[in-house]
Amino acid sequence: MQTPPLVTPAQKSVFRSRKYVLSVALGAALLLLSLVINSYAVLYATQKASNPVSDIILDNIPVFNVDGIFVYGPILMWLFVTLVCVRRPQRIPLVLKSVAFFVIIRSVFISLTHIGPYQTRMVMDSPAFLYKEFTAGGDLFFSAHTGLPFLMAMVFYSSKFYRWFFIIMSVFFGCIVLMGHVHYSIDVLSSFFITYTIYTIVIKLFPYDYKLFEKGSYLDSEDIKI
Repeated sequence: MQTPPLVTPAQKSVFRSRKYVLSVALGAALLLLSLVINSYAVLYATQKASNPVSDIILDNIPVFNVDGIFVYGPILMWLFVTLVCVRRPQRIPLVLKSVAFFVIIRSVFISLTHIGPYQTRMVMDSPAFLYKEFTAGGDLFFSAHTGLPFLMAMVFYSSKFYRWFFIIMSVFFGCIVLMGHVHYSIDVLSSFFITYTIYTIVIKLFPYDYKLFEKGSYLDSEDIKI
């Protein structure tokens, strides 16, 4: 039996829409910009980090060595998201812009308050050295490990499977960062509320991408009425 192609001709046709291509390009540019902003925000927050504070959860649990899950778990999750988007390219613009706005807004938050990392935390010695380019320990509020999977749950909300998969991932990674004492409990809890707000802002700013994502079919830009 012949294996169906990863992307069908009908799916490829979406790339003939000029508006779609420009939207993908804008999303990619915003994501690149957000990563640059994030690198400066992380460096600044780490340099300005003050003393650690007490935490009702971290004060009462030991440090667990969850380094491997902490580093490779999100990598595997984003590989999965990439595959899902490749199979349905109309999902790409909204995913790119949602992640970009998440990173930018989080960069603002971590630049405002400079609480130092908790006094005891796991030692990250994973060979995934590139991951360390995105965090230096001072970027605490709010938790990206918790917020980004929850953001994907919001983006893919219309699909019951994807919605619950990403919600479970969000809760799971929230527990992981607490077990490793990498984040304070407020970093984890607040991420759900802030992430929901970020998603609401994104779909208001980019109605074309939202409707394209939800259509489920590959229409030319002129067929999608805003």
